[in-house]
Amino acid sequence: MKQLSQLTDPVYVKPTHETALDRLFKSWIRDERDLPFVYLTLKITFTLWPLAILMYIPGLNNWVWWGAAIAYQFLNNVTFKGPFGLMLHCTSHRVFFEKKYQFWNNYLPWAIGPLFGQTPESYYSHHIGMHHPENNMPDDDSCTMIYQRDSFRGFLAYLGNFVTLGVYDTARYHLRKKRNKLMVKLVRGEVLFIAACVGLSFINFPATFVVFILPFLISRVIMMVGNWAQHAFIDPEEPENSYKNSITCINTKYNHKCWNDGYHISHHVKPSMHWTEHPVYFTKTLGEYISNDAIVFDGIHFLHVWAFLMGKRYDLLAKHFVNIGDRFQTDAEVICFLKQRTRKITTLPVPAVVAAA
Repeated sequence: MKQLSQLTDPVYVKPTHETALDRLFKSWIRDERDLPFVYLTLKITFTLWPLAILMYIPGLNNWVWWGAAIAYQFLNNVTFKGPFGLMLHCTSHRVFFEKKYQFWNNYLPWAIGPLFGQTPESYYSHHIGMHHPENNMPDDDSCTMIYQRDSFRGFLAYLGNFVTLGVYDTARYHLRKKRNKLMVKLVRGEVLFIAACVGLSFINFPATFVVFILPFLISRVIMMVGNWAQHAFIDPEEPENSYKNSITCINTKYNHKCWNDGYHISHHVKPSMHWTEHPVYFTKTLGEYISNDAIVFDGIHFLHVWAFLMGKRYDLLAKHFVNIGDRFQTDAEVICFLKQRTRKITTLPVPAVVAAA
């Protein structure tokens, strides 16, 4: 176990010096704290797109092609995938550009997203249109409740269901909820991405596989790994409680690279909160975390949590568990508590009002 220590995760500090370019970009975006997103977008645009185009050039030297392919995969999956994915996440919750520059809000989902396997606007349709309203409850297509969440077999079933039926189930959900615009966005993005991949495969299949298909496959797996870890520990008595169906990861380099994504509890409590505000909010509302038996880890992030669960390494989870409120005396107590929270939930608790009646 760990005791709660001083937070090292990023918060907004107003710069003392700004360039002319900084001021120009700030005039385009709705929140000056999102200026790093502009520079990240430019870096991705002027590295991945040139490499992608290069691989489609007919008759390109074999060594040059393989060099471009390796560089593209490294930059895509190691350097940029996390920061881009969470930038897309943040800008889905909070509009990026000012109203008069509204057109540029399409740039991330339509021009950059496909390079990372993010079919245009499908992320928004699923995450904003379904995941947050349903909050990991059964109507959420990415719900983790019905699986044993420290089981690799359970995870494979979860992943398989999402990959094969995810789009269909999400589209059906939007139709049922009469959210037709979100349904159209979801299906349109998926169909156009698949059609583009098929068409480009006839032109140059190796390039299409490297540029679009492989990132798509990796992205779908990584998203499900992340969501599994974020919602792996659920209180069966209150599965709808965001403090009891999600986790928070503090003091990790991941939060610096991926815009404080580790603060998943507060993100579900206040989905529109700016990414720089989460550490302060966590400190101010610590009492809520304590009273709700919230799970907080220090020094690890969601990929660690997923890997430890798949290996049933509860000892490592307990090692990084933050004992807020001094609830536990030993690591053994923590392990017992965590194991209770990963059990498959097949029966929902009866609401108090119904039970009383």
